[in-house]
Amino acid sequence: MKVLVLVAHPNFEGSRVNQRWAQELEAHENVTVHNLYQVYPDGAIDVAREQQLLLDHDRIVLQFPLYWYSTPSLLKKWQDDVLQYGFAYGSEGNKLNGKDFVVAISTGGPAEAYQAGGYNQYTLSELLRPLQATANLIGARYLPIFSFSGLMAVTDEQIEDSAKRYAAHILGEY
Repeated sequence: MKVLVLVAHPNFEGSRVNQRWAQELEAHENVTVHNLYQVYPDGAIDVAREQQLLLDHDRIVLQFPLYWYSTPSLLKKWQDDVLQYGFAYGSEGNKLNGKDFVVAISTGGPAEAYQAGGYNQYTLSELLRPLQATANLIGARYLPIFSFSGLMAVTDEQIEDSAKRYAAHILGEY
């Protein structure tokens, strides 16, 4: 199984968690870590290149910090530009059918903030519903999300543990 990890963090250099996650996955064979903000600092996405990357991999992972209850802006632009009618969806847009689709998300707030009645009022699953709908539209298999919360107060040991659990989750069989 070939895994494509699309990392979308506007401040990757300042992120202890997303950097460590990417580093952990880069050590695994058959995993391509593709940092969108590093590759496209000007936001000009090479659609043909991105579509070919999708075709070359079996599992697509979107790795990002939760920004205003959504994805960072470049990841949204990537979706708009790359997941085109006739490629990803539509009467002949079946190129991604059957691929695995995973969301790996980090949040600054604690896990209990992302529950009914919690500070944010909604679960992460509810907030990520548009990504699940996208997976459905493109014919991909939406796998369980990986999340790590409370980043404002985590230790290096907790980050290290999360990186190991993340790799196991991403590389696991479902």
